[in-house]
Amino acid sequence: MAGVITASEPSWIGPFTGLSPRCFRTVVTALRREGADAVRRGRPWSPSLEDRVLLVTTYWRTNLTMRQLAPLGISKSAVDRIIDQVGPLLVLRPRLRFAKDIVLIVDGTLVLTRDHAVAEQSKNYRYSTNHQAVIDADTRLVVLVGRALPGNRNDCKAWEESGVKAAIGKTMTIADGGYPGTGVVMPHRRRAGEELPTWKQEHNRSHKQVRARVEHAFARMKTWKILRDCRLKGEGVHHAMLGIAHLHNLARST
Repeated sequence: MAGVITASEPSWIGPFTGLSPRCFRTVVTALRREGADAVRRGRPWSPSLEDRVLLVTTYWRTNLTMRQLAPLGISKSAVDRIIDQVGPLLVLRPRLRFAKDIVLIVDGTLVLTRDHAVAEQSKNYRYSTNHQAVIDADTRLVVLVGRALPGNRNDCKAWEESGVKAAIGKTMTIADGGYPGTGVVMPHRRRAGEELPTWKQEHNRSHKQVRARVEHAFARMKTWKILRDCRLKGEGVHHAMLGIAHLHNLARST
């Protein structure tokens, strides 16, 4: 990657990671502390750990093919191996405990996925995966992302099947009207031929304004273009979603 895109040149870090150079170095230091750069048997990596992390985030950010990334100084197969090795190390660690007064927001988003073994045709008639994401309503940080499910799962089923329901427990959670019978706080529904009382209309308006924060989080996360058309197979789309959620949190925290 020398001479093309390298982490040794700070000007490349912001556009391809969404992080400041200082925050990027903190991520690399944490990975190195966890053993990501430990010496193993076999041929050592040609790019440094910093350049490998930058390559993975560049792939997520631009959604270039591995063949297009190969001219950065390594082979196409090496790019593939780096993404498979480093991608899972960047994933968001789910929060295991929640404060008593915390309010969470849950919603699902569809990611166009070319691997038909994990995707199904969704409401947009394209093969997608359904990802249930939970954010903290106060900090607007992603605290949990459920397992990737086929895109034909509706949100009320995906809420339980993705593991999000079990992870959240009884924590106060709000959602849109697509989660009936799940126990989350939804907007009041108007019955046919009836009008909602004023207090319910006010509650719905407040609910909508708060719930919009999760939509804003999805919009920011999808600036990483791989979430618009993912070519990764198997768990790759799940790792990309978790990794981008992690980078999104870091970018908002700095």
